[in-house]
Amino acid sequence: MQCCARSTAANAACLLAAWRDRGAPILHVRHEFPTPDAPFFAANSPGAAIHDSVRPQANEPVVLKRKANSFRDTDLKDRLDALGVNRVVICGAMSQMCIDAAARAAADFGYAVTVVHDACAARPQSFEGVDVPADHVHATVMAALGAFYATVRATENVWTESGR
Repeated sequence: MQCCARSTAANAACLLAAWRDRGAPILHVRHEFPTPDAPFFAANSPGAAIHDSVRPQANEPVVLKRKANSFRDTDLKDRLDALGVNRVVICGAMSQMCIDAAARAAADFGYAVTVVHDACAARPQSFEGVDVPADHVHATVMAALGAFYATVRATENVWTESGR
């Protein structure tokens, strides 16, 4: 796969295009906050929309979730199992929430997990007066996932190094 893009969205789009070219199963996950006081993922808002660069095609299912963990209270596992999937490749936002939760849950369910680090994004965080820049948040999450839960790869290495 030849992807030279620098942006997270462009890398995710490149990854998605490669998946489509190979005819691999694709499931999109969209987050929607369950109440009207949503901090970001309000129903029918731009924050809850899938980014245009990775918009699902008509034959690509979208799983609606209302929690950080894409498996919690959704049919994601049932869909993956029906497809005979034993390996998942995860990308998106935000690294410190949805990506982390989905990767850990997938590993706990027994899937081999690959997280595409340059197709994921994080936001800056603060804890007890310490401001943590987004790149440090992202690196910390990827390091933790890579230690125990997932293979962490760059977009250009997903196919060559993940055993596919």
